[in-house]
Amino acid sequence: MTYTIAEPCIGVKDRACVDVCPVECIYEGEHQLYIHPEECIDCGACEPECPVTAIFEESAVPEQWKSYTPKNAQFFLDHPGISPAQGKGR
Repeated sequence: MTYTIAEPCIGVKDRACVDVCPVECIYEGEHQLYIHPEECIDCGACEPECPVTAIFEESAVPEQWKSYTPKNAQFFLDHPGISPAQGKGR
């Protein structure tokens, strides 16, 4: 399983999750942040850091945001070679 960033992140893009990610698998898109499903190590460090409760373990994504799991994966197919988001102070 991997983690998914859902709708509450749109327009917010708070980087607290980026700062705690040990493998730098969180990337910035135009409107929200995305977790790379193949790079995520399922550590869960990002989830409690999200101030808008937008990050969920794949099996726990609320029904109204289930479409964000494939959207996260599609982001990386549409943007090959994108660099990880840079955390605060990096």
